[in-house]
Amino acid sequence: MSDTPAPVRPADFWEARYRDADRVWSGRPNALLVREAAGLAPGTALDLGCGEGADAVWLASRGWRVTGVDISATALTRAARHAAEAGVADRVTWERHELGRSFPEGTFDLVSAHYLQSPVELDQRAVLRSAARAVAVDGTLLVVLHAGWPSWQTEPPFAHAFPTLEGVLADLDLPDGRWTVETKETVRRESVSPDGTEGFRDDHVWRLRRTR
Repeated sequence: MSDTPAPVRPADFWEARYRDADRVWSGRPNALLVREAAGLAPGTALDLGCGEGADAVWLASRGWRVTGVDISATALTRAARHAAEAGVADRVTWERHELGRSFPEGTFDLVSAHYLQSPVELDQRAVLRSAARAVAVDGTLLVVLHAGWPSWQTEPPFAHAFPTLEGVLADLDLPDGRWTVETKETVRRESVSPDGTEGFRDDHVWRLRRTR
């Protein structure tokens, strides 16, 4: 008999994360989404790992028709409430998916994937490849991932292999001549620990446009 505990199912982990807190995120859109998408012409958008809906609501408020996707039913309920309060409920559709096992149908003018990193099972490479396939011609793929732990994190809370700028491009395995890299950089932002320690955290940003 093994004493090794059974792995936590991703759906159970994330549902508990949202259910056990009144709010997990700030309710504001991710700053790098605002920076990278503000100049794009509105169309259809797919927000992968939408959480409580701040990014999807921001996009909808700027004229996009958005499909928001998350693994947690509680998160999606909160996201729908946020959209209704913001007056954009008619511009957002919510779908529950365990990314890596299921994925929304169709193609989109913008596919946004922010911080698809998890302490439980997640096939990030497969999800990002699916995200790229979901981008329409002349559409945009926007990926933002943490590049490392915050500067104040003295002991990593769990084992995690952080991506590199070139590594994610290689993992996407994009067809030659069909994509243009418009942004590929590391951005440093302020980060404050739960006890108020000030520091920073680096994020990687990729914005790619599908040309054909």
